[in-house]
Amino acid sequence: MAVEKFPDNRMLGHREIVDGKAGAYVWKTYKEVFDLATKIGNSIRSRGLAKGSRCGIYGANCPEWIITMEACNAHGIYCVPLYDTLGAGAVEFILCHAEVEIAFTEEKKIEQIFKTFPKSAEFLKTIVSFGKVTQEQKENASKYGLEIYSWDEFLSLADQEFDLPVKAKTDICTIMYTSGTTGDPKGVLISNASIICLVAGVDRLLNCVNEQLEQTDVYMSYLPLAHIFDRVVEELFMFHGASIGFWRGDVKLLVEDIGTLKPTILCAVPRVLDRIFSGLQAKIASGGFIKSTLFNLAYKFKQFRMMKGAKHNEAAAICDKVVFSKVKEGLGGNVRVILSGAAPLATHVEEYLRVVTCAHVLQGYGLTETCAGSFVSLPNQMCMIGTVGPPVPNIDVCLESVPEMNYDALATRPRGEICIRGETVFSGYYKREDLTKDVLIDGWFHTGDIGEWQPDGSMKIIDRKKNIFKLSQGEYVAVENLENIYGLVSAIDSIWVYGNSFESFLVAVVNPNKEALESWAAANGISGDLEALCENPKAKEYILGELSKVGKEKKLKGFEFIKAVHLEPVPFDMDRDLITPTYKKKRPQLLKYYQGTIDNMYRSAK
Repeated sequence: MAVEKFPDNRMLGHREIVDGKAGAYVWKTYKEVFDLATKIGNSIRSRGLAKGSRCGIYGANCPEWIITMEACNAHGIYCVPLYDTLGAGAVEFILCHAEVEIAFTEEKKIEQIFKTFPKSAEFLKTIVSFGKVTQEQKENASKYGLEIYSWDEFLSLADQEFDLPVKAKTDICTIMYTSGTTGDPKGVLISNASIICLVAGVDRLLNCVNEQLEQTDVYMSYLPLAHIFDRVVEELFMFHGASIGFWRGDVKLLVEDIGTLKPTILCAVPRVLDRIFSGLQAKIASGGFIKSTLFNLAYKFKQFRMMKGAKHNEAAAICDKVVFSKVKEGLGGNVRVILSGAAPLATHVEEYLRVVTCAHVLQGYGLTETCAGSFVSLPNQMCMIGTVGPPVPNIDVCLESVPEMNYDALATRPRGEICIRGETVFSGYYKREDLTKDVLIDGWFHTGDIGEWQPDGSMKIIDRKKNIFKLSQGEYVAVENLENIYGLVSAIDSIWVYGNSFESFLVAVVNPNKEALESWAAANGISGDLEALCENPKAKEYILGELSKVGKEKKLKGFEFIKAVHLEPVPFDMDRDLITPTYKKKRPQLLKYYQGTIDNMYRSAK
């Protein structure tokens, strides 16, 4: 549809590298992308795939990623994004579990796919590089009965036109894998209807608040396309014939890419916005007394006016022109909406950015299972800071009481598990009907997040029912799985791992093994009883070292490593209500008991 309406509009852009330096963005039009996707679709079909087959895509965001995805959509082939932040064996697990027959990959990920042989070769028959392929790689692939092609070689296979199959709304469009408590990723089945419904709902919401997308809008693609958040936003842009520019894949160069592309809409995870906030704070502090005083006065005046109900672009026009225009220029000069998702944004950061960026800063909430954005806060509503806003127009939402955590959905302040119903809800977990039945009850998806309705109709996320949480960069952590791994350390008796969505790393409270700690102390000439040893910084270093050792052995990801520990000489017990009679950890009670300790650990680790 977009190609018929906007054939000559700029669609996908990347920075041209000339003599090792990044130049301007070069663009492919909607018609050019359509023609390439048609060829790629025919090439895929020539390899024996048909409607319902699985195609893996592995690598950083780039034009080829989108072209491949659109080729899959056209032929009813399930698009299966692959990403390696779920653990060492995740790529192999997904290739085998989804029975992927063809995998498209960026050049530098080819070797990662080879590491999944021979298991994945049972299903995988073709690999396509987004770039080039070496002779050695061709020989290596043929040992396992696979063909491997460069992007250009694969395009040349499209010598036959294949008819497009008839597709239904209920047909699966993508299997998107997400973390599970057991360590194995879960394949979330997302239908055509889910994505269309989500795009239509967000579009309607933007129209209602006079921020409708136009053909002239420009988006910076850097959040992983393997996650639903970025994918649906890009599809919304395509729906409007707008432009998508890709970053170079390096977080250190992101600000420069933004400055060159000059996007109008910027999506971010809190980790990125925290960096922008810290960078601004450092710049202001180093600007000298007069500059920082002027900035702070302008900030207080504009914030006061916005709190009184003034729109951000009318609250303090002179301050915007003289002071805040420099912040706007730092983001390319054209950003009008910043959308934060994937984890909660700290209230002080959200308020600060709403004032200084001269853009709407909106916080959203959703899950892979709800096809991303289920709630979005509204522009110019400062009362919604700290919430995720009201539900988008296309879903039903209710709260369900959780008596064991003292949350009552019928109280004057309604609190409970957030449940979502509607066409955006997923079709189930692939090959896991048992898990689907656990969370999809009478059409209502149970999110596992605890929410509190606000009087203005917005939702505030206040807790988590299950023991999976997100860190500020949007990565999931399955805490029980980690505790089982760290429990292998012989120098500890018990461990409680903690992290929250406002922080980027994990901390832990550890019950050390008395004999092990005392024997380490004796060997290192350190005296004192168990209580004194637990306070000793060297003892903490020793335990952290032991935890890191097992983390490396088990190939944990960087964000799964413990960065700070508190050694607790008294074992977790029922007297303090920290464990159940069956020795299960009571996480809300542990958090309450050790809150001060946790705050100290985060402060000192930073």
